[in-house]
Amino acid sequence: MNNSFPPFHLAFPVKNLLETKFFYTNYLGCSVGRTSNKWIDFNFYGHQITAHLSPSSCDVINNNKVDGQSVPVRHFGLIMDWDDWHIAKDKLIKNKAQFIIDPYIRFKNKSGEQATLFIVDPSFNGIELKSFKDKNMIFAK
Repeated sequence: MNNSFPPFHLAFPVKNLLETKFFYTNYLGCSVGRTSNKWIDFNFYGHQITAHLSPSSCDVINNNKVDGQSVPVRHFGLIMDWDDWHIAKDKLIKNKAQFIIDPYIRFKNKSGEQATLFIVDPSFNGIELKSFKDKNMIFAK
């Protein structure tokens, strides 16, 4: 598997820029890039994500059932190294983040074993942090 990926860019709607800035810097450790009164760029583990002020776009939360969990349809996240995932999980717990899906290990001791958790930002954008015990299993069927 190629470990040298280009950084991605993702833009998403938010209700309030100050709340969003607090959440992404304090809970996820993002640094702030360029800003305006309508948007904020964040460094999300080397990727550029941009929060755009659009309160009316944040009113509806749709979920799908996945393995018995209620997963937000609109979500994004990272596939992290195993140890980094555990560090991020511990930081979120320490900071009393509200999990919409508590941290757990899926497919434990099976092919595709992965750690996963879901949180939401103040605008109800779902964020999934996950890690595969074996990164070669990311696209395995």
